[in-house]
Amino acid sequence: MMRTKKGAIGVALGAVVALAAAACSSGGSTATSSSSAAAATKGGTIYMVNLGPQEHWDPQRVYIGADIEFASRVMYRSLTTYTAGKDSKVVPDLATDTGTMSDGGKTWKFTLKDGVKWEDGQDIKCEDVKYGLSRTFAQDVITGGPNYIITFLDVPSAADGASVYKGPYTKEGQAEFDKAVTCEGKTITIKFKTPWTDFNVATAGLLAYAPYRADKDKGEASDYAIFSSGPYKLEGTFDKDKGGKFVRNPNWDEKTDTVRKAYPDVIQYDLGVQGDTIYERLLADSGNDKFMVTQGSAPPAKLAQIAADANVMKRTVNPTSPYTDYIQPNVKSAAFTNEKARQAFAMATNKDAYVTALGGTQVALTTNAMCNKELPCYQDSNPFGTPAKGDPEAAKKVLTDAGIATPVNITVVYRSRPTSDKAFAALKSDWDKAGFNVTLEPLTAKYYATIQSPAYATKDAFWAGWGADWPSGSTVLPPLFDGRVNISAGGSGQDYGYFNDAEVNAAIDKAYTITDAAEREKAWGAIDAMIVKKVGVIPLINQKFTFTFGSGVKNFEVNSLMGGYVDFANIAVK
Repeated sequence: MMRTKKGAIGVALGAVVALAAAACSSGGSTATSSSSAAAATKGGTIYMVNLGPQEHWDPQRVYIGADIEFASRVMYRSLTTYTAGKDSKVVPDLATDTGTMSDGGKTWKFTLKDGVKWEDGQDIKCEDVKYGLSRTFAQDVITGGPNYIITFLDVPSAADGASVYKGPYTKEGQAEFDKAVTCEGKTITIKFKTPWTDFNVATAGLLAYAPYRADKDKGEASDYAIFSSGPYKLEGTFDKDKGGKFVRNPNWDEKTDTVRKAYPDVIQYDLGVQGDTIYERLLADSGNDKFMVTQGSAPPAKLAQIAADANVMKRTVNPTSPYTDYIQPNVKSAAFTNEKARQAFAMATNKDAYVTALGGTQVALTTNAMCNKELPCYQDSNPFGTPAKGDPEAAKKVLTDAGIATPVNITVVYRSRPTSDKAFAALKSDWDKAGFNVTLEPLTAKYYATIQSPAYATKDAFWAGWGADWPSGSTVLPPLFDGRVNISAGGSGQDYGYFNDAEVNAAIDKAYTITDAAEREKAWGAIDAMIVKKVGVIPLINQKFTFTFGSGVKNFEVNSLMGGYVDFANIAVK
């Protein structure tokens, strides 16, 4: 799930081959259409159309890149944010500046601007930011979100490595939290155990550090109860399967916001539409669909049709995605407690077949690492010397030599989509050849919340997707594979396979202490390779995106620092 990464660019399509040839640049660039982000007239309606269902809208639980991008531009503000357009960078949002760091990165201070308000007109206060930070610690309630604050905040840990603070609902450890996060007027001071020198980048890239008002917190029941600090507010209620309507928030003051232009009067957010249908409507470009955008990449079957139409190509972009698809075996399951069984499963994984089923190299490229190839932590890792097409015979031999009786019955859980159904059918074929008897379990609703739940703790393997929250291995490996900050009575967190390895945990702790950035990223790369060798994860592919938008949309931009999705900061109706 993830969130931001430097280096993605978007280009107009010249032909289908241009999709395959889309290149990456270094630095924090932004993908745009041929239209520049020019001044626009306020008014009209933009239609956001996606498949859904909606996973979360609670800011401390939102952790899917497309949702972070939308929410951070439309209804939630944070201490800092990213600028829109080319050469995107971190700038103040609710805060007066991008923060003041001291004590080598262990202490940060931010002061809130005057005039920033909630949708009901009440001032956004320092205490609201503090309360927002506290909610992530309630791991039994606020599930699914990023856990960095638990790792870094200067709150003691219990013997099992978990924080002694359990969030605002029980008040257990509250005094310790109150020492680490303090308010003095409009200024918040946050103290960390170890240096977090790019914390102000994290506050731009994630909503977990956004303010939350305590009197609006109903725990799980707050998930879709959007309470806005941004330019739009929810009209009525939000249906996770159908969507909702966002209208102007009269208490948002554009004088306090240098980034969000809020050109449309209305943003209609529609869910429940299949990808093929979305792109058929975008290609037809009629009626209200002229004002449509989507966060869903074009289905492979539509790529040739897009490339064949010169007018459609003018309103299509092809940014490099920051995301990695992977499979995580569950080390707690009966089948995969044995590392040799996991090794055989990894060796039998046909990544080439997975790419072909998704639509070929136009939409995905195989990988052997969790760190994206553009990240400084990237190291190619192929500990078993397995080709991308897999090796079922060699995998079967591993099972036989280990004395593991076959067939090994396993259940593999994945998020169902038309293309992913085909992809997992292809993977199943080679897994079965290797001596596994695979039952596929496709899920459609609230995928990540479901696989994180204790009810799924006995399943054998899970598909997931991830991208770096900012360009460092620290935003890939600890949030996924440090069981100490993920695993709780409430489920797996982002560590879906319950991987909690002492050697890996020690290496993570050591990497955090390395002050030289280049050496630190080498350490993260070594940890990546270590996890792959222990088969705590099976990296599959790096994704690529293709987005088409309606002809009536102005200032369509894709911001690489916000996950590579459409950026709503400047979007407008022509």
